[in-house]
Amino acid sequence: MKKRRVAIIASNGGLETAYKVLNIATAAAAAGAEVAIFFTFEALSIIHKDAANMLTIGTGKEHYLEGFKRANVPSIPDLVNIALESGVKMIACQMTMDVTGMTKEHFVDGIDVGGAMTFLDFAYDADVTVTF
Repeated sequence: MKKRRVAIIASNGGLETAYKVLNIATAAAAAGAEVAIFFTFEALSIIHKDAANMLTIGTGKEHYLEGFKRANVPSIPDLVNIALESGVKMIACQMTMDVTGMTKEHFVDGIDVGGAMTFLDFAYDADVTVTF
């Protein structure tokens, strides 16, 4: 039986987006799917070494912070590590990195760097594609 594929495009920043992206990715990986996330534009902050200080929550959504704590939801850096340990392929957008002056050293270990074609090569055979 062919392994299912989940392709995720993350282009928005923010704490709530980071949780959405990583929740879908880790759930799919736990279900046995191959998962790839393409991080572009503001979403590069999710995989940045300083993500804990870069990711903020939108105005009027501060109550989620209390809920995350109460529900014992792991931090974004912890979820990134869980995703990587689960085999989730994380691709930082080369074009966005060139535009912003970021290098691979800005990101946590285990991140791949590639262009849109790198992601599309994976996504062409995806069973599910999600964009955040």
